[in-house]
Amino acid sequence: MRAGQQEAVTSLGDPPAIEVEGLAKRFGDVTAVDGISFAVRQGEIFGFLGPNGAGKTTTINMLTGLARPSGGTIRYFGRDHTSSVKSAQHLMGVVPDESNLYPELDGFENLCFCGALYGMPRPEREARARDLLETFGLAAVGSRRFGQYSKGMKRKLTIAAGIMHRPPVLFLDEPTTGIDVASARQIRQLLAGLNAAGTTIFLTTHYIEEAERLCDRIGFIVSGRIVALDTVDSLLQEVKGQHAVELLLSEERTAACAEISEAFPDLRCQATGSRLRLMSPKPVSLFPLLRFLDERDVRVFEARVVRQSLEEVFVRVTGIGVDEMRKEREKQGAAA
Repeated sequence: MRAGQQEAVTSLGDPPAIEVEGLAKRFGDVTAVDGISFAVRQGEIFGFLGPNGAGKTTTINMLTGLARPSGGTIRYFGRDHTSSVKSAQHLMGVVPDESNLYPELDGFENLCFCGALYGMPRPEREARARDLLETFGLAAVGSRRFGQYSKGMKRKLTIAAGIMHRPPVLFLDEPTTGIDVASARQIRQLLAGLNAAGTTIFLTTHYIEEAERLCDRIGFIVSGRIVALDTVDSLLQEVKGQHAVELLLSEERTAACAEISEAFPDLRCQATGSRLRLMSPKPVSLFPLLRFLDERDVRVFEARVVRQSLEEVFVRVTGIGVDEMRKEREKQGAAA
């Protein structure tokens, strides 16, 4: 559900599903989360984006009771749960970045076990498990051991386990990292369906295009601080009317950006290794730019026009190249 559609789920008088004020987490002299504040409205998909080490997972751990805050407050549906977040665990489903289900149990048994942890009577949890296996397209493998599932199947069952008790809030940490394209598409469709039925979703992801497609609002976090937070449409206004090209050089040339900016005043240049991203309020003419670099013995392997998207906003507000995010995403996928 995108911005502007939320009134069908929640009214302006409803308290936020999640409300955080001055939330902080310190590990000795290291500050992982630095006094952040935000609210997640009932019935929305809220995206939380940032590079590795930005504080995303630490924030989720505090919100779900796996880590104790060093400061700040946490409220669910208007009630303060800071001193005991575990008292709000019946309100939330949690899908970690790595599965926490049991490989020796089959899919049906895993779901039933999760239901038992939440005190669901046996007939109810068995009926719910069968419904979820059907909904998630896993009915045919419900009696197969979880350890034999593919990565995509494991991810879907882990999400199903997170909503066994019908929580109003669902946390997902990197839900589609390391799985095939078809499974990732199915998971996005399932999440959209859950949200349309009223579930509030808190999502972290390295896939900026995924967040742009799914989320109503997005917060960018860098070095433990939120540097931007708004609706997707409002964030995209940041790059409306801007044009961008990306150049891949044969080698890293740290002085290239300064030289380009001096010769082409309309261009704003950002370098990430051997990749240059050039932005301008006017269409960028590649020929004079490539000729300029060639005259300075700078070889260009690739030049492409970049479609303006949430990636451009991310680069602008964080100062972190999308290439870095892609590398982190690839590392996570290889480790999954």
